[in-house]
Amino acid sequence: MNPISLPRCTLVGAGPGDPELLTLKAVKAIARATVLLVDDLVNDAVLEHAKPDARIIHVGKRGGCASTPQAFIHKLMVQAVREGETVVRLKGGDPFIFGRGGEEVEHLREEGIEVDVINGITSGLAGLTSLGAPLTHRDRAHGVVFITGHAKPGDEGTDWVALSRTAHQAKLTLVIYMGVSSLETIQLGLLQGLPADTPVAIVQHASLPQQRQALTTLHALPETMTAQGLQSPSVIVIGDVVRGVHAWAEHHLDTNEVQMHRFG
Repeated sequence: MNPISLPRCTLVGAGPGDPELLTLKAVKAIARATVLLVDDLVNDAVLEHAKPDARIIHVGKRGGCASTPQAFIHKLMVQAVREGETVVRLKGGDPFIFGRGGEEVEHLREEGIEVDVINGITSGLAGLTSLGAPLTHRDRAHGVVFITGHAKPGDEGTDWVALSRTAHQAKLTLVIYMGVSSLETIQLGLLQGLPADTPVAIVQHASLPQQRQALTTLHALPETMTAQGLQSPSVIVIGDVVRGVHAWAEHHLDTNEVQMHRFG
């Protein structure tokens, strides 16, 4: 006797923006879907892989802007699956890296719905890769920490002082998502354990044609963001791996002074 087949939903990572960075598995899932629930940061070009008659529901999720309540997204997913639709929840980056994918998986399973998850390239990786530098390096970084700069309401958030000391001692790269609105608080905490001349790369709209970026130091980070007009969505990469960016060496940036540099 065959086991009962439970209804299913697929969470798909759409990657950082460039539609060519989609995985083949993601493309196939999008092409099968009859209903797609799509986040704001998903490139419209990604939806060209969807069926012409697929129902596309935009459920905005963008830092610093009004967002569709998560509970309502849960309701939409469950309702569509129970109506017999082939449902894809399409999320920017990777569903399991600051995409609330964990919350959605838990809710769907509680409702008796099986979940498949297809990974996507996260913007923290794509951003520094676009500048030609790695997140880890045998000499410069023994590991990487992906961390959010946006605390949940009622949550004290990250202990930036403790993190800075760990990062310095263990030679870790810090990749900060959603940190623009709390930049000064983050910087003050990190300066307690990291040198002021620690290299920093800021990347806005990673992998997209409108990508903008700046190189600076931890000391000059807020000033650089303001001077260059960089805003959300941006990722901030902090650590010695940033020295691997060609422009850093090419322009001989003096990290003992306030330096700002935009390129590309």
